[in-house]
Parts: sequence; C-alpha cells; structure tokens
Amino acid sequence: MALRSSSVALAALFTLFSLAVSARASSAAEASGGTSADLAAARALFTANLDAIRHRDRAAYLACYLRSDSLARTGPTGFRLGYAELARDAGQGWPDHFDASDLKLVAVRDGLVYGTYRYRVRYGAVEQSGLSERLFMRTPEGWRIAVTTAFPTLDTPPPPKALVGATLIDGTGRPPVRDAVVVLRNGMIDCAGPRRACPVPAGVDTVNLRGLWITPGLVDAHVHHSQTGWADGRPDAIDLRERYPYEETQKRLREHPEVWHRSCLCSGVTSVFDVGGFPWTVALQEKTEHDTRAPHVAAAGPLLSTLDFWLNLPAERQFLYLKDEASAREEVRYLAALGSRAVKVWFIIAPNRDFDEMARIVSAAGDEARRLGLPLIVHATGLREAKAALEAGAKLLVHSVWDTTVDAEFLKLARERKTIYCPTLTVVDGYYRLFDSVRNGRAPAVDDPNRCVDSLTFARIASTPRVAAGKGPAGRGGDAATRAQRARVMATNLMRVHRAGIPIAMGTDAGNPLTLQGPSVHAEMEAMQRAGMTPLEVLEASTRGGAMAMGRLSDLGTVEAGKVADLLVVGADPTRDIASLRRVRYVVRGGEVRPIEELRVRR
Repeated sequence: MALRSSSVALAALFTLFSLAVSARASSAAEASGGTSADLAAARALFTANLDAIRHRDRAAYLACYLRSDSLARTGPTGFRLGYAELARDAGQGWPDHFDASDLKLVAVRDGLVYGTYRYRVRYGAVEQSGLSERLFMRTPEGWRIAVTTAFPTLDTPPPPKALVGATLIDGTGRPPVRDAVVVLRNGMIDCAGPRRACPVPAGVDTVNLRGLWITPGLVDAHVHHSQTGWADGRPDAIDLRERYPYEETQKRLREHPEVWHRSCLCSGVTSVFDVGGFPWTVALQEKTEHDTRAPHVAAAGPLLSTLDFWLNLPAERQFLYLKDEASAREEVRYLAALGSRAVKVWFIIAPNRDFDEMARIVSAAGDEARRLGLPLIVHATGLREAKAALEAGAKLLVHSVWDTTVDAEFLKLARERKTIYCPTLTVVDGYYRLFDSVRNGRAPAVDDPNRCVDSLTFARIASTPRVAAGKGPAGRGGDAATRAQRARVMATNLMRVHRAGIPIAMGTDAGNPLTLQGPSVHAEMEAMQRAGMTPLEVLEASTRGGAMAMGRLSDLGTVEAGKVADLLVVGADPTRDIASLRRVRYVVRGGEVRPIEELRVRR
C-alpha cells in the first residue's frame, strides 16, 4: 500500500516532473480528443485502486498495477522497482481505517495521467495523514498504475469537504436551516448556511448528510484528566490502593491521555475544560490544539484548596493548600507560570477554620488571578461559599448550589460579575451508584450508547462488587429521600439561575466515579432538560456556553464562517429532545470528518 513511509527525493522528482510537463501538456492535452477519455479512465482506475485498499481486496488491488520490472513505488526502504515485490507484500498490513479524498487528475500527454489524493490511515493507535501520487499509463492490457508514492505530512490540515443536505443548528440561537451546506477548508468553517448562500465549491468532495442534523461540537466545561471514572482514581471514595497503587494510576493517566480523548470525540465532545489536576494536565493544552484525534483542552492545573487535602503524590501536588493570603497569591503566581488557563479554588468548609478567614483567602486568590489576567473558577456547593466566591470575582461556578435555594442576592452578584453557572447535576449520582454497587453486589450499569468507553475502564467498573467488597464506608451516599431532595434543589437552582439570564455551561465533572469521560455528557444534558430547560437551550449551553466558559467563544462553540470546524452530526432532531445527541453519526474535529464506526472501541 506504500502508506507507512515516504521518499523526499522521489517527492521532489515528481514535483519537478509535474512542473516541467504541466505547462507544455495543458494546452496540448486540452486539444487532444482523447483527454477526457484518458481522465475518465484514469479516475476509474484511481477509484478502483482506493476501493481495493478500503475493502482489503488483494486481487483487485494488484490488478491496478503495471506488471513490469519498471513499476516504481516508495516503501519502508525508499525507492523500489518491480511488480513482483509488490505482489509478494500485498495484503500484509492493511490499515484499520483508510480515508481517501481530494482526488486531483491532470493529463500529462496522450495515454499518461498524473493524480494525487489526500489520505488518512490508522494502524491500531497510530494515525498518519499525507499526500499520495499516482502515474496512470495506458497499456495494451488497459490502464495501469506505473508509479505510486505516499508522503506523510505534519501539520497539514484535512482536505476541503462540503457537508450537504443536513439540518443545521448553528448554536447561535438562529432558527435551524434545512438542507444546509457547511464547507470545511484548512480545518476551519469556510461557509455555513442554506445552499443559496453557501454553494458547494467546484472540485470539493461532498458528504451527503440528508436526513441528519449538524450541531457545533459539544463542550464539556468540567472534566478531570487526573481521574479515571472509577474508584482507582478516587481512593478518598473507596480505597483500593493496595490493589491499584495511586502512583501507578497517575502514571497511566499521564502517559495515555489519548484514551480519554478518543472517548470524548466518540461522544461528540470536541472541547473540554480540565478544571483541576496534576501539573502535567496543563501540557495537554498545546498538545491537543491541532490534533484532530483529541478535543481542544483548556486546563487550570492544580487546585487551590481551603482544605489541606491528602490526595497528592510524594513529589507532586494537585491540591495546593490555601493557608493564608500570602500563600494564595504565591500559588496563583505559580499557576500562571505553569501556563494554566484559569485559577481553580476548591472552596470546602474545612473543620476548625473560620469561614470569614477562608473567604478572605479566596478573595486574595481572586485578586491575584485578576491581576494576572486569569479567570477564577470556584467549586462551591453551599450558598454561603458560592456568594463568597462571587464576591471574590468568580467567573465560573463549577457546581450547583445544592444545600438551599439560591436567593436574590446570589442572582444579583452573579449577574454583576458576569459569572457562568455550570450545574453538574449528575456527578453525585455516580458516587451513589458506586456505593450501591458495593452494598448490593451488582456491577453498575454503564451508559455508553456509542461504545466509547475503553475496555480497561469498562472491566474495572464491572469488577466493582468483587474488588471493593467491604471497602465502601457504611452509609455513604445517604438515603433515597436525601438524594431526591438534593436533586430537586439543584434542578430548582438551575432554573432560577437560567431565568435570571445568567449564562449556563454544561459540565459533567468527568473522571469522578462512574462519571465517564465522553458519554457522561448525555445524562448531564438530559438532566438539564428534565430540570426545565428546552432542548435548544441545553444544546446552546453545551456548545456556545461551554466555549464561553473556556474563553474560546471567538473560535469555538458555534457553526459560523471563520470558526474552527468542530461539529457533531446526529441522526435525530436535538431541538425536540436532547437525547437525540446520543445518535452520533459523524464527529468533525478541526475539519477531519470521522464516522462513528471509526471512533467506537472494540471490546
């Protein structure tokens, strides 16, 4: 297949060759009566060649090539000649996924056609994109490929494409557009709207999405890469460190963030805000920005905590203790130097600490963050802490107030501070279900409609009753009445905040037990709808609202020309029921269009 390696020398040779012949051949080829027939024949062979790779059809693949010692191709060892070697190796190492698009052909002279295409291949976890060339030649046996090359490229945007025929819900609040066109070019949205305003450019490949719906990619405004979605990542919930040492758990998470990235994309999540974790999470921002296999990441880094929490590593902390105002300012300066995009405060009512003192320390952190141009994020689940957080300048509250109904003073402060409210309605339920599994001996159900959860996480969740037997503290999670009351307060507060005109951002707190990176967005969005938000309001909170929380509304969160091409394509109307977003058909990240079949996990 010649897709794993390249020859720079041969690439230069073909560039010079094509330049040399193009000017001479263009006018002559146009005058030739056989040009159209040559191009049609070469295109048919080109298509057959690529289809043979897609379908892993060795015989059809070999039938495309010149049976000659002069057949030229690139490979792992560079320039190679001869059909015999191709026939010997063909069929060994087909790619797991093969995407070919942007086919271009030019007649060089009578009986000779030059062609290129853009490819994206995946072998296991390794993905590669690039350009590939073919030289098609008419022979007595018919048209054959005489030369084939493949050149992997770095930082090359996906080929242009036009998504046509779907209903577009662009996330701006404008009415849906039926039979829409969205043109993707250089990883950006070139045009989006009705066909009359956004015609398909000539020569651009199209993807027919008739009967489907296009929305912006989802934004989860509250995740934690430093947590696993199960008890091994939260030994403060159930301590399994004898079996799963915490340092080994963190090593796995640090070395393999791509597991979470894939599960997010598979669920339609194209951007995430990591609002607290070990310092290594900050580096994910740069690593993922131009990686179409991962969501965009914004990260706050280590949390500043009013409680001197113990869940750290011997030489690395994810919780920095807010001892006093001086430490608060020093820790904010550390986060700024680390490259954090925000300052996150874990505002916990700590035993034996004066509340007013804690509030002053949080205020000092907020003041230093403001001075350094960093937004303040606060975890505050009590009304008193939440008001203090707003007074300190919080731009994002990443949990519901769940102890009592929010009052007029809270709403006034939130409006004045232009604060965004991220309700995380379902994360507590994950803990409840974990503790229930330990008590009742039944494995927790996994809500994973598109098969996005990796096999290790899936297996560990299934093992809960066996490995955690006797580990769960008695009474953890409360009784049914207490749980129901807390859920009612959270739902009531969400609607009070929403009706007061305060922006809402959907966030899951993914990484906490049974709140899984990626698929947990579905339960969260559906809970927001049950609380009283309309499906369209939930969708906007899960796209535009999340982008606003990340500070990325200028280039993410809506489907508009000039924004990054991050999109979700689903099989039912999300303006009727937000559960329609479970029916993922395609996910577009940075202009790369991936069908759900490519993203699903094989278990």
